[in-house]
Amino acid sequence: MTMNTINKLKKAIVFSGAVSGALMAVGAFALLSSTANAAITPEERASIGIDSGTLTPAGAIRAGNAEGTIPEWKNERVKAPAGYVRGGFLPDPFADDEVRFTITAQNYQEHADKLSEGQKLMFQTYSDFFMNIYPTRRSAVFASHINEAAMKNLDRAEYVFDPNIDMGMYGFKGARKAWAFPIPHSAEEMVLNQQSRPRLIWYDAKETTIPVASTGDYVTNKLQVNWHITWSDPEIPDDDPAADPADYTILYAQVLTSPAKVAGQVVLALEPTTFVGNYRKAWVYSPGQRRVKRAPQIIHDNPVTAGDGLGTTDNAYGFNGPNDRFSYKFLGKREVYVPYNPYKLASKEATTEVLIKPDGRLNQDYTRYELHRVWVVEATLKEGTNHAYGKRVWYYDEDSWEVSLADLYDRRGNLWRHWEEHTLMYYDEGMTNRVGEISYDLNAHRMLALMMDKKTAPNFDWRAPDVYFTPASVRRRGIR
Repeated sequence: MTMNTINKLKKAIVFSGAVSGALMAVGAFALLSSTANAAITPEERASIGIDSGTLTPAGAIRAGNAEGTIPEWKNERVKAPAGYVRGGFLPDPFADDEVRFTITAQNYQEHADKLSEGQKLMFQTYSDFFMNIYPTRRSAVFASHINEAAMKNLDRAEYVFDPNIDMGMYGFKGARKAWAFPIPHSAEEMVLNQQSRPRLIWYDAKETTIPVASTGDYVTNKLQVNWHITWSDPEIPDDDPAADPADYTILYAQVLTSPAKVAGQVVLALEPTTFVGNYRKAWVYSPGQRRVKRAPQIIHDNPVTAGDGLGTTDNAYGFNGPNDRFSYKFLGKREVYVPYNPYKLASKEATTEVLIKPDGRLNQDYTRYELHRVWVVEATLKEGTNHAYGKRVWYYDEDSWEVSLADLYDRRGNLWRHWEEHTLMYYDEGMTNRVGEISYDLNAHRMLALMMDKKTAPNFDWRAPDVYFTPASVRRRGIR
Protein backbone atom coordinates (compact mmCIF):
# COMPACT_ATOMS: atom_id res chain seq x y z
CA MET A 1 0.00 0.00 0.00
CA THR A 2 1.45 3.36 -1.02
CA MET A 3 1.88 6.25 1.42
CA ASN A 4 -0.52 8.29 -0.69
CA THR A 5 -3.20 5.65 -0.25
CA ILE A 6 -2.54 5.49 3.49
CA ASN A 7 -2.90 9.24 3.78
CA LYS A 8 -6.15 9.12 1.85
CA LEU A 9 -7.42 6.44 4.19
CA LYS A 10 -6.39 8.41 7.26
CA LYS A 11 -8.42 11.37 6.05
CA ALA A 12 -11.43 9.22 5.25
CA ILE A 13 -12.38 8.32 8.81
CA VAL A 14 -12.64 10.83 11.63
CA PHE A 15 -13.34 9.56 15.10
CA SER A 16 -15.20 11.57 17.71
CA GLY A 17 -13.62 12.34 21.04
CA ALA A 18 -16.40 10.23 22.51
CA VAL A 19 -14.68 7.11 21.20
CA SER A 20 -12.19 5.68 23.65
CA GLY A 21 -8.47 5.55 22.95
CA ALA A 22 -8.59 1.78 22.71
CA LEU A 23 -11.26 1.94 20.04
CA MET A 24 -9.31 4.59 18.16
CA ALA A 25 -6.42 2.15 17.97
CA VAL A 26 -8.71 -0.48 16.51
CA GLY A 27 -10.00 2.07 13.97
CA ALA A 28 -6.46 3.10 13.03
CA PHE A 29 -5.62 -0.52 12.31
CA ALA A 30 -8.70 -0.72 10.08
CA LEU A 31 -7.52 2.31 8.13
CA LEU A 32 -4.30 0.60 7.13
CA SER A 33 -5.87 -2.61 5.92
CA SER A 34 -8.53 -3.31 3.34
CA THR A 35 -10.30 -5.72 5.67
CA ALA A 36 -10.41 -5.74 9.46
CA ASN A 37 -12.37 -7.65 12.07
CA ALA A 38 -14.80 -5.71 14.21
CA ALA A 39 -12.50 -6.55 17.16
CA ILE A 40 -15.11 -6.79 19.91
CA THR A 41 -13.43 -6.82 23.30
CA PRO A 42 -14.47 -9.21 26.10
CA GLU A 43 -15.88 -6.24 28.00
CA GLU A 44 -17.98 -5.21 25.03
CA ARG A 45 -19.21 -8.73 24.50
CA ALA A 46 -20.33 -8.95 28.11
CA SER A 47 -22.27 -5.71 27.75
CA ILE A 48 -24.61 -6.78 24.96
CA GLY A 49 -27.45 -9.28 24.90
CA ILE A 50 -30.97 -10.01 23.75
CA ASP A 51 -32.59 -10.14 27.18
CA SER A 52 -29.77 -8.93 29.40
CA GLY A 53 -26.76 -6.64 29.37
CA THR A 54 -26.40 -2.89 29.23
CA LEU A 55 -26.80 -2.86 25.43
CA THR A 56 -29.56 -4.25 23.22
CA PRO A 57 -28.86 -6.40 20.12
CA ALA A 58 -28.84 -3.18 18.08
CA GLY A 59 -26.22 -1.68 20.37
CA ALA A 60 -28.67 0.75 22.00
CA ILE A 61 -28.49 1.63 25.67
CA ARG A 62 -30.99 -0.70 27.33
CA ALA A 63 -31.64 1.54 30.33
CA GLY A 64 -33.79 4.63 30.26
CA ASN A 65 -32.40 8.07 30.99
CA ALA A 66 -31.94 9.65 34.42
CA GLU A 67 -34.97 11.91 34.03
CA GLY A 68 -37.28 9.01 33.23
CA THR A 69 -38.36 10.58 29.94
CA ILE A 70 -36.79 7.71 27.98
CA PRO A 71 -37.86 4.29 29.31
CA GLU A 72 -35.92 1.04 29.43
CA TRP A 73 -35.88 -1.04 26.24
CA LYS A 74 -37.49 -4.44 26.69
CA ASN A 75 -37.47 -7.34 24.27
CA GLU A 76 -41.26 -7.35 24.13
CA ARG A 77 -43.05 -6.78 20.85
CA VAL A 78 -45.97 -4.37 20.85
CA LYS A 79 -49.22 -6.31 20.86
CA ALA A 80 -51.82 -5.61 18.21
CA PRO A 81 -54.92 -3.88 19.61
CA ALA A 82 -58.12 -5.91 19.88
CA GLY A 83 -59.96 -6.23 16.59
CA TYR A 84 -56.93 -5.95 14.34
CA VAL A 85 -57.18 -8.07 11.21
CA ARG A 86 -53.97 -8.87 9.38
CA GLY A 87 -53.71 -7.13 6.05
CA GLY A 88 -55.46 -3.97 7.11
CA PHE A 89 -54.23 -0.63 8.38
CA LEU A 90 -52.61 -0.89 11.80
CA PRO A 91 -54.66 0.35 14.75
CA ASP A 92 -52.70 2.69 17.03
CA PRO A 93 -51.58 0.77 20.13
CA PHE A 94 -50.79 4.10 21.82
CA ALA A 95 -53.99 5.91 20.95
CA ASP A 96 -54.62 6.80 24.59
CA ASP A 97 -51.30 8.64 24.96
CA GLU A 98 -51.74 12.34 25.60
CA VAL A 99 -49.49 15.13 24.38
CA ARG A 100 -46.88 15.92 27.03
CA PHE A 101 -46.28 19.40 25.67
CA THR A 102 -46.03 21.31 22.40
CA ILE A 103 -42.92 23.00 21.01
CA THR A 104 -43.69 26.17 19.06
CA ALA A 105 -41.85 29.02 17.41
CA GLN A 106 -42.36 30.94 20.63
CA ASN A 107 -40.77 28.41 23.02
CA TYR A 108 -38.45 26.28 20.85
CA GLN A 109 -35.31 27.85 22.29
CA GLU A 110 -36.19 26.29 25.65
CA HIS A 111 -35.83 22.90 23.97
CA ALA A 112 -32.99 23.74 21.55
CA ASP A 113 -30.60 21.18 23.08
CA LYS A 114 -33.00 18.42 21.97
CA LEU A 115 -33.71 19.67 18.46
CA SER A 116 -31.88 19.18 15.18
CA GLU A 117 -30.56 22.19 13.29
CA GLY A 118 -33.25 21.61 10.67
CA GLN A 119 -36.01 21.62 13.27
CA LYS A 120 -34.72 24.87 14.74
CA LEU A 121 -34.67 26.47 11.31
CA MET A 122 -38.26 25.33 10.74
CA PHE A 123 -39.32 27.20 13.87
CA GLN A 124 -37.35 30.25 12.76
CA THR A 125 -38.88 30.17 9.28
CA TYR A 126 -42.52 29.35 10.02
CA SER A 127 -44.17 31.07 12.98
CA ASP A 128 -47.01 28.51 13.07
CA PHE A 129 -44.84 25.38 12.96
CA PHE A 130 -45.23 23.13 15.99
CA MET A 131 -44.29 19.69 17.29
CA ASN A 132 -46.49 17.71 19.66
CA ILE A 133 -44.30 15.74 22.07
CA TYR A 134 -45.71 12.41 23.26
CA PRO A 135 -44.49 9.88 25.84
CA THR A 136 -41.53 7.89 24.54
CA ARG A 137 -42.36 4.35 23.44
CA ARG A 138 -39.39 2.18 22.53
CA SER A 139 -41.43 0.06 20.15
CA ALA A 140 -38.53 -0.90 17.84
CA VAL A 141 -38.41 -4.54 18.89
CA PHE A 142 -37.54 -6.74 15.95
CA ALA A 143 -38.33 -10.33 15.05
CA SER A 144 -36.29 -12.89 16.99
CA HIS A 145 -34.20 -13.97 13.99
CA ILE A 146 -32.98 -10.38 13.63
CA ASN A 147 -31.77 -10.17 17.22
CA GLU A 148 -30.08 -13.55 16.95
CA ALA A 149 -28.33 -12.54 13.72
CA ALA A 150 -27.09 -9.31 15.29
CA MET A 151 -25.46 -11.22 18.12
CA LYS A 152 -23.71 -13.49 15.62
CA ASN A 153 -22.52 -10.47 13.65
CA LEU A 154 -20.34 -9.48 16.61
CA ASP A 155 -17.97 -12.29 15.59
CA ARG A 156 -18.43 -12.61 11.85
CA ALA A 157 -18.61 -9.04 10.54
CA GLU A 158 -15.51 -7.57 8.92
CA TYR A 159 -15.06 -3.94 7.96
CA VAL A 160 -13.91 -3.46 4.36
CA PHE A 161 -12.52 -0.39 2.60
CA ASP A 162 -11.81 -0.50 -1.11
CA PRO A 163 -9.83 2.56 -2.33
CA ASN A 164 -10.16 1.39 -5.94
CA ILE A 165 -13.91 1.99 -6.22
CA ASP A 166 -14.54 5.59 -7.32
CA MET A 167 -13.58 7.80 -4.35
CA GLY A 168 -13.18 4.82 -2.02
CA MET A 169 -16.02 2.57 -0.83
CA TYR A 170 -16.77 1.52 2.74
CA GLY A 171 -18.43 -1.81 3.31
CA PHE A 172 -18.43 -5.06 5.22
CA LYS A 173 -18.50 -8.79 4.75
CA GLY A 174 -19.46 -11.75 6.91
CA ALA A 175 -22.51 -10.21 8.59
CA ARG A 176 -25.99 -11.51 7.88
CA LYS A 177 -29.61 -10.29 8.17
CA ALA A 178 -29.10 -7.49 10.70
CA TRP A 179 -26.90 -4.55 11.70
CA ALA A 180 -23.34 -5.41 10.75
CA PHE A 181 -21.76 -3.68 13.75
CA PRO A 182 -23.99 -3.71 16.84
CA ILE A 183 -21.09 -2.11 18.72
CA PRO A 184 -19.73 0.38 16.17
CA HIS A 185 -16.17 1.67 16.41
CA SER A 186 -16.33 4.42 13.81
CA ALA A 187 -18.67 6.72 11.91
CA GLU A 188 -18.25 4.47 8.88
CA GLU A 189 -19.57 1.47 10.80
CA MET A 190 -22.54 3.57 11.90
CA VAL A 191 -23.32 4.41 8.28
CA LEU A 192 -23.04 0.71 7.46
CA ASN A 193 -25.44 -0.13 10.29
CA GLN A 194 -28.09 1.99 8.61
CA GLN A 195 -27.40 0.30 5.28
CA SER A 196 -27.59 -3.17 6.85
CA ARG A 197 -30.63 -2.46 9.03
CA PRO A 198 -33.46 -5.03 8.97
CA ARG A 199 -36.20 -4.18 6.50
CA LEU A 200 -39.61 -5.54 5.56
CA ILE A 201 -38.94 -8.63 3.50
CA TRP A 202 -41.82 -8.72 1.01
CA TYR A 203 -43.65 -5.55 0.07
CA ASP A 204 -46.55 -4.74 -2.23
CA ALA A 205 -47.97 -1.25 -1.80
CA LYS A 206 -49.28 1.87 -3.42
CA GLU A 207 -47.25 4.97 -2.62
CA THR A 208 -47.40 8.65 -3.50
CA THR A 209 -44.77 11.22 -4.39
CA ILE A 210 -46.08 14.74 -3.92
CA PRO A 211 -44.03 17.83 -4.77
CA VAL A 212 -45.83 20.83 -3.28
CA ALA A 213 -45.50 24.34 -4.68
CA SER A 214 -44.89 27.38 -2.48
CA THR A 215 -48.51 28.35 -3.18
CA GLY A 216 -49.73 25.09 -1.63
CA ASP A 217 -50.73 23.59 -4.98
CA TYR A 218 -49.64 20.03 -5.69
CA VAL A 219 -49.97 17.07 -8.01
CA THR A 220 -50.17 13.57 -6.56
CA ASN A 221 -48.00 11.06 -8.38
CA LYS A 222 -49.02 7.48 -7.62
CA LEU A 223 -46.69 4.52 -7.73
CA GLN A 224 -47.00 0.78 -7.41
CA VAL A 225 -43.99 -0.43 -5.42
CA ASN A 226 -42.81 -4.01 -4.90
CA TRP A 227 -39.70 -5.45 -3.37
CA HIS A 228 -38.09 -8.50 -1.90
CA ILE A 229 -35.33 -7.85 0.64
CA THR A 230 -33.50 -11.17 0.73
CA TRP A 231 -30.99 -9.70 3.20
CA SER A 232 -33.31 -10.11 6.21
CA ASP A 233 -35.37 -13.04 4.97
CA PRO A 234 -35.40 -15.80 7.64
CA GLU A 235 -36.22 -18.41 5.01
CA ILE A 236 -32.90 -17.85 3.23
CA PRO A 237 -29.96 -19.70 4.85
CA ASP A 238 -26.91 -17.68 5.78
CA ASP A 239 -24.75 -19.58 3.28
CA ASP A 240 -27.12 -18.83 0.37
CA PRO A 241 -25.78 -16.16 -2.05
CA ALA A 242 -29.10 -14.34 -1.61
CA ALA A 243 -28.07 -13.68 2.00
CA ASP A 244 -24.62 -12.37 1.09
CA PRO A 245 -24.66 -8.57 1.59
CA ALA A 246 -22.36 -8.09 -1.41
CA ASP A 247 -24.83 -9.92 -3.65
CA TYR A 248 -28.07 -8.42 -4.98
CA THR A 249 -30.10 -8.61 -1.80
CA ILE A 250 -32.49 -5.75 -2.56
CA LEU A 251 -34.86 -6.43 -5.46
CA TYR A 252 -37.01 -3.38 -6.20
CA ALA A 253 -39.64 -2.56 -8.83
CA GLN A 254 -41.68 0.62 -9.23
CA VAL A 255 -44.42 1.58 -11.69
CA LEU A 256 -45.67 5.15 -12.04
CA THR A 257 -49.45 4.74 -12.40
CA SER A 258 -50.71 8.34 -12.44
CA PRO A 259 -51.21 11.08 -13.51
CA ALA A 260 -52.02 9.85 -17.00
CA LYS A 261 -49.44 11.94 -18.83
CA VAL A 262 -46.55 10.19 -17.07
CA ALA A 263 -48.15 6.83 -16.28
CA GLY A 264 -46.38 3.71 -17.41
CA GLN A 265 -42.79 4.43 -16.48
CA VAL A 266 -41.19 1.43 -14.79
CA VAL A 267 -38.02 1.37 -12.72
CA LEU A 268 -36.22 -1.83 -11.75
CA ALA A 269 -33.27 -1.78 -9.36
CA LEU A 270 -31.08 -4.58 -8.04
CA GLU A 271 -28.79 -3.60 -5.22
CA PRO A 272 -26.38 -5.14 -2.73
CA THR A 273 -26.67 -4.34 0.95
CA THR A 274 -23.01 -3.33 0.91
CA PHE A 275 -21.09 -2.13 -2.13
CA VAL A 276 -17.91 -4.18 -1.87
CA GLY A 277 -18.48 -6.50 -4.81
CA ASN A 278 -21.37 -5.25 -6.89
CA TYR A 279 -22.84 -1.90 -7.82
CA ARG A 280 -26.48 -0.91 -8.23
CA LYS A 281 -28.05 -2.14 -11.46
CA ALA A 282 -31.08 -0.22 -12.70
CA TRP A 283 -33.33 -0.21 -15.75
CA VAL A 284 -36.09 2.13 -16.90
CA TYR A 285 -38.98 1.46 -19.23
CA SER A 286 -40.25 4.57 -20.99
CA PRO A 287 -43.80 4.24 -22.38
CA GLY A 288 -43.06 6.89 -25.00
CA GLN A 289 -40.13 4.96 -26.43
CA ARG A 290 -41.47 1.52 -25.49
CA ARG A 291 -37.96 0.43 -24.66
CA VAL A 292 -36.19 -0.88 -21.59
CA LYS A 293 -32.86 0.86 -21.03
CA ARG A 294 -30.09 0.57 -18.48
CA ALA A 295 -30.22 3.49 -16.09
CA PRO A 296 -26.83 3.96 -14.41
CA GLN A 297 -27.85 7.52 -13.56
CA ILE A 298 -30.36 6.37 -10.91
CA ILE A 299 -27.92 6.83 -8.05
CA HIS A 300 -26.39 9.51 -5.82
CA ASP A 301 -28.02 12.93 -6.39
CA ASN A 302 -30.09 11.95 -9.40
CA PRO A 303 -33.57 13.50 -8.86
CA VAL A 304 -36.06 11.22 -7.16
CA THR A 305 -38.88 9.93 -9.41
CA ALA A 306 -41.65 12.52 -9.87
CA GLY A 307 -40.13 14.73 -7.18
CA ASP A 308 -39.83 17.91 -9.26
CA GLY A 309 -36.18 18.25 -8.26
CA LEU A 310 -36.96 18.47 -4.53
CA GLY A 311 -35.16 15.28 -3.53
CA THR A 312 -32.28 13.04 -4.53
CA THR A 313 -32.27 9.33 -5.21
CA ASP A 314 -29.87 8.65 -2.35
CA ASN A 315 -32.00 10.60 0.14
CA ALA A 316 -34.73 7.95 0.26
CA TYR A 317 -34.83 6.38 3.73
CA GLY A 318 -32.34 9.01 4.83
CA PHE A 319 -29.59 7.45 2.76
CA ASN A 320 -29.22 4.63 0.26
CA GLY A 321 -26.74 3.50 -2.34
CA PRO A 322 -22.93 3.82 -2.55
CA ASN A 323 -21.22 5.73 0.26
CA ASP A 324 -18.06 6.69 -1.62
CA ARG A 325 -18.68 10.41 -2.14
CA PHE A 326 -18.61 11.49 1.50
CA SER A 327 -16.30 11.35 4.50
CA TYR A 328 -17.89 10.60 7.84
CA LYS A 329 -17.50 11.95 11.35
CA PHE A 330 -19.24 10.84 14.56
CA LEU A 331 -20.61 13.88 16.38
CA GLY A 332 -21.76 12.05 19.50
CA LYS A 333 -24.90 10.57 20.97
CA ARG A 334 -27.76 12.87 21.92
CA GLU A 335 -31.35 12.93 23.11
CA VAL A 336 -33.50 14.47 20.35
CA TYR A 337 -37.21 14.84 19.64
CA VAL A 338 -37.72 12.69 16.56
CA PRO A 339 -40.74 11.41 14.57
CA TYR A 340 -41.77 8.11 16.12
CA ASN A 341 -44.72 5.69 16.21
CA PRO A 342 -46.67 7.57 13.48
CA TYR A 343 -49.74 5.34 13.61
CA LYS A 344 -52.02 8.36 13.19
CA LEU A 345 -50.12 9.46 10.09
CA ALA A 346 -50.41 5.89 8.76
CA SER A 347 -54.15 5.60 9.39
CA LYS A 348 -56.62 5.19 6.56
CA GLU A 349 -58.19 8.52 7.47
CA ALA A 350 -54.92 10.39 6.89
CA THR A 351 -55.44 10.99 3.19
CA THR A 352 -53.46 13.42 1.07
CA GLU A 353 -56.26 15.99 1.28
CA VAL A 354 -56.08 15.88 5.07
CA LEU A 355 -52.30 15.77 5.42
CA ILE A 356 -51.29 18.61 3.09
CA LYS A 357 -52.49 21.96 4.38
CA PRO A 358 -53.42 24.91 2.16
CA ASP A 359 -50.08 26.55 3.02
CA GLY A 360 -48.28 23.58 1.44
CA ARG A 361 -46.93 22.05 4.63
CA LEU A 362 -47.71 18.85 6.52
CA ASN A 363 -50.63 18.83 8.92
CA GLN A 364 -48.71 18.50 12.18
CA ASP A 365 -51.83 17.30 14.03
CA TYR A 366 -51.13 13.91 12.45
CA THR A 367 -47.50 13.70 13.54
CA ARG A 368 -46.02 12.33 16.74
CA TYR A 369 -42.61 13.24 18.17
CA GLU A 370 -40.87 11.48 21.04
CA LEU A 371 -37.60 11.88 22.90
CA HIS A 372 -35.11 9.22 21.79
CA ARG A 373 -31.36 8.77 21.87
CA VAL A 374 -29.74 9.12 18.47
CA TRP A 375 -26.30 8.61 17.00
CA VAL A 376 -25.33 11.77 15.10
CA VAL A 377 -23.07 11.40 12.04
CA GLU A 378 -21.83 14.16 9.76
CA ALA A 379 -21.15 13.36 6.09
CA THR A 380 -18.92 15.83 4.22
CA LEU A 381 -18.51 15.79 0.45
CA LYS A 382 -15.03 14.67 -0.57
CA GLU A 383 -12.82 16.90 -2.67
CA GLY A 384 -12.72 15.86 -6.30
CA THR A 385 -16.26 14.55 -6.48
CA ASN A 386 -19.70 16.04 -6.93
CA HIS A 387 -23.08 16.00 -5.22
CA ALA A 388 -25.98 18.40 -4.66
CA TYR A 389 -25.30 18.27 -0.91
CA GLY A 390 -22.04 19.58 0.48
CA LYS A 391 -22.79 18.22 3.93
CA ARG A 392 -25.40 16.00 5.55
CA VAL A 393 -26.03 15.35 9.22
CA TRP A 394 -27.94 12.16 10.03
CA TYR A 395 -29.70 11.36 13.31
CA TYR A 396 -29.88 7.57 13.68
CA ASP A 397 -32.47 6.13 16.07
CA GLU A 398 -30.48 3.99 18.51
CA ASP A 399 -33.06 1.18 18.58
CA SER A 400 -33.41 0.66 14.83
CA TRP A 401 -30.56 2.53 13.06
CA GLU A 402 -33.20 4.24 10.90
CA VAL A 403 -32.41 7.82 9.92
CA SER A 404 -35.02 9.81 11.84
CA LEU A 405 -33.86 13.30 10.83
CA ALA A 406 -31.39 14.80 8.39
CA ASP A 407 -29.89 18.28 8.04
CA LEU A 408 -29.02 18.79 4.37
CA TYR A 409 -26.57 21.56 3.44
CA ASP A 410 -25.78 23.03 0.05
CA ARG A 411 -22.29 23.33 -1.42
CA ARG A 412 -21.85 26.78 0.16
CA GLY A 413 -22.40 25.41 3.66
CA ASN A 414 -25.93 26.74 4.12
CA LEU A 415 -28.65 24.59 5.66
CA TRP A 416 -30.89 23.90 2.69
CA ARG A 417 -33.37 21.16 3.52
CA HIS A 418 -34.93 19.77 6.67
CA TRP A 419 -35.79 16.09 6.20
CA GLU A 420 -37.65 13.72 8.51
CA GLU A 421 -38.67 10.09 8.29
CA HIS A 422 -41.84 8.90 9.99
CA THR A 423 -41.00 5.25 10.61
CA LEU A 424 -43.55 2.73 11.82
CA MET A 425 -42.92 -0.51 13.67
CA TYR A 426 -45.18 -3.07 12.03
CA TYR A 427 -45.90 -5.04 15.16
CA ASP A 428 -47.30 -7.99 13.22
CA GLU A 429 -44.08 -8.27 11.17
CA GLY A 430 -41.41 -7.33 13.69
CA MET A 431 -39.95 -4.90 11.13
CA THR A 432 -39.90 -1.16 10.56
CA ASN A 433 -40.70 0.85 7.45
CA ARG A 434 -41.38 4.47 6.68
CA VAL A 435 -44.96 5.62 6.20
CA GLY A 436 -43.85 9.10 5.25
CA GLU A 437 -40.76 11.04 4.27
CA ILE A 438 -41.12 14.79 4.47
CA SER A 439 -38.54 17.21 3.10
CA TYR A 440 -38.76 20.99 3.38
CA ASP A 441 -36.76 23.11 0.97
CA LEU A 442 -36.17 26.17 3.14
CA ASN A 443 -34.97 28.30 0.23
CA ALA A 444 -37.83 27.63 -2.16
CA HIS A 445 -40.41 27.18 0.65
CA ARG A 446 -41.58 23.94 -0.90
CA MET A 447 -42.30 20.52 0.53
CA LEU A 448 -41.75 17.06 -0.90
CA ALA A 449 -43.91 14.34 0.64
CA LEU A 450 -43.36 10.62 0.03
CA MET A 451 -46.27 8.80 1.62
CA MET A 452 -48.51 5.77 1.54
CA ASP A 453 -51.65 5.80 -0.57
CA LYS A 454 -54.52 5.19 1.87
CA LYS A 455 -56.86 3.32 -0.45
CA THR A 456 -55.30 -0.01 0.43
CA ALA A 457 -52.93 -1.12 3.15
CA PRO A 458 -49.50 -2.54 2.27
CA ASN A 459 -49.47 -6.27 1.59
CA PHE A 460 -46.61 -8.18 3.18
CA ASP A 461 -47.95 -11.59 2.13
CA TRP A 462 -47.33 -10.82 -1.54
CA ARG A 463 -44.87 -13.16 -3.23
CA ALA A 464 -43.29 -13.25 -6.67
CA PRO A 465 -40.71 -15.43 -8.43
CA ASP A 466 -37.24 -14.02 -9.03
CA VAL A 467 -38.11 -13.46 -12.68
CA TYR A 468 -40.41 -10.63 -11.58
CA PHE A 469 -37.32 -8.58 -10.83
CA THR A 470 -35.66 -8.94 -14.23
CA PRO A 471 -35.43 -6.54 -17.21
CA ALA A 472 -37.40 -9.00 -19.31
CA SER A 473 -40.44 -8.53 -17.11
CA VAL A 474 -40.23 -4.74 -16.92
CA ARG A 475 -41.89 -3.87 -20.23
CA ARG A 476 -44.93 -6.01 -19.45
CA ARG A 477 -45.67 -3.84 -16.43
CA GLY A 478 -45.69 -0.60 -18.45
CA ILE A 479 -49.23 0.77 -18.72
CA ARG A 480 -48.82 2.02 -22.29
